[in-house]
Amino acid sequence: MIETPLVTEAPAQQTAYIHIVVPREEIQTVMGPGITEIFEALGAQGLAPVGPWFTHHLKRPDSTFDFDICVPVASPVTPVGRVKAGQMPATTVARTVYQGGYEGLGEAWGEFLQWIEGQGHQSAEDLWECYLNGPESGPDPSQWRTQLNRPLVAVKQLT
Repeated sequence: MIETPLVTEAPAQQTAYIHIVVPREEIQTVMGPGITEIFEALGAQGLAPVGPWFTHHLKRPDSTFDFDICVPVASPVTPVGRVKAGQMPATTVARTVYQGGYEGLGEAWGEFLQWIEGQGHQSAEDLWECYLNGPESGPDPSQWRTQLNRPLVAVKQLT
């Protein structure tokens, strides 16, 4: 279900983002309009994404999703409407890639979090999903790829 996880360094990244808090069952209704709003703001300012868009969850989702829809940019966006300028800090993360439809992400996260815990690492409260290939790349969900990232506050060293 997921590729072999690894521990790596994620560099700092400037973003254009929209913060959203929504009940779990409404997540699909806010994603499309949110990402469209960010891309429109970037286009109006002559800015382009410098990588795939992602969601940064401030805590592990439960009945509520508290997250930012983010697009990586090379220079700061001028805030407009709900779109703000932000930055993801450089950090050590556990990372893997899940391949499949979005309905399988919960199970993929479960498998990934078990790996992190099994390795003896301690994770931060936040996490992010980077959408490498999704519906825009083709109709076959088996070809969609989502990068899962969990910042680590303590990495167990192998001896």
